Amino acid sequence: LISCTTRKMAEQEQRKISLVPENLLKRRKAYQALKATQAKRALLAKKEQRKGKGLRFKRLESFLHDSWRQKRDKVRLRRLEVKPHALELPDKHSLAFVVRIERIDGVSLLVQRTIARLRLKKIFSVEPYVTWGFPNLKSVRELILKRGQAKVKNKTIPLTDNTVIEEHLGKFGVICLEDLIHEIAFPGKHFQEISWFLRPFHLSVARHATKNRVGFLKEMGTPGYRGERINQLIRQLN
Repeated sequence: LISCTTRKMAEQEQRKISLVPENLLKRRKAYQALKATQAKRALLAKKEQRKGKGLRFKRLESFLHDSWRQKRDKVRLRRLEVKPHALELPDKHSLAFVVRIERIDGVSLLVQRTIARLRLKKIFSVEPYVTWGFPNLKSVRELILKRGQAKVKNKTIPLTDNTVIEEHLGKFGVICLEDLIHEIAFPGKHFQEISWFLRPFHLSVARHATKNRVGFLKEMGTPGYRGERINQLIRQLN
């Protein structure tokens, strides 16, 4: 009799439904609604992307401006072929840091290709659109620690794990973040492979500078060579 009563009580306890607080139910419902809305938006965005980009209208002035920029680039590059740049680079520097500070809409194809490469051997062909100089170890360290990202299988991965660095750069003797910083700051024979492992750094510009052309030039400075003064710009924009 006692065993039967105990069994019935156990069955009744199992049948009891655990009550969920009302505020938790409301949160779950709101979260489910939010996820459903996000999924719907993602689906619509994917459909719009498949359709292609919408029509973009350009003013006549923009076509004239683009044509003028391309013509100016061709003249400047032709002059460089006839009379090479007279700037003498100091032997003690083996690393150059380049920051693009000009828009490249409508520029010549050669400038676009060189900008896209951004492992710039031909710095002078894009000099009106970039500023460049020689960074020190402190600037390289601060850049990589704050904005360093790796490019792995067309995916961007933050440099927070040494195992990722060792997996992809271990064959070059780079097994941790400190090794990576040293190899970038003091280029060796594997500099190209190691630099291609990193994504280009996206620096910060003040909001007022992006909206105001005069303020932007005041914030960034003039394009071209600035030597070791590039370290000041790096600390300003990092």
